[in-house]
Amino acid sequence: MGVAIDIAPLLSQPAMSLLKKVSDKLRNASEDSNFLHLIETLQIFIAKILSVLMVIIIIVAIFDLIVLLAQKILITPVGFFNTTLFEIFGLFLNVLISIEILENITAYLKKHTVQVELVIVTSLVAVARKIIIFDLTKYSGNDLLGLAVAIFALSISYWIVRTMNAKRR
Repeated sequence: MGVAIDIAPLLSQPAMSLLKKVSDKLRNASEDSNFLHLIETLQIFIAKILSVLMVIIIIVAIFDLIVLLAQKILITPVGFFNTTLFEIFGLFLNVLISIEILENITAYLKKHTVQVELVIVTSLVAVARKIIIFDLTKYSGNDLLGLAVAIFALSISYWIVRTMNAKRR
């Protein structure tokens, strides 16, 4: 059998007071409402970090697009659009998708809920980007069929969510 040791006489009054305060704070923090508030605060902090990072990504993507356009216009001979148009469109759409993702994050920060309609629209733009830059020499018809199914499913999802949101308004 173990022997119980009473450490209270070993600690000074200020140490006991501090230990009691820490114990009370831990007990209070473990209550459901306080814990959920802590989690929500952490989610908001993470969303703010993500928004700052997304702004940095957008700035870098725009810089990349400007550099590519400058190189193609100044260095490449006339008719460069025939070969690099899809690459330029891909970069433009990357910026648009990044802006959509930033909008999703800021909408979360404003309303503290994920807006499904925005997420679906962002997904539609991302899949549309894949279709626009789709290279038939690199991919098979099955890949294109998969993208078509994704567009169809996202379109139906968007229609359902949009209809449900319209009924609520």
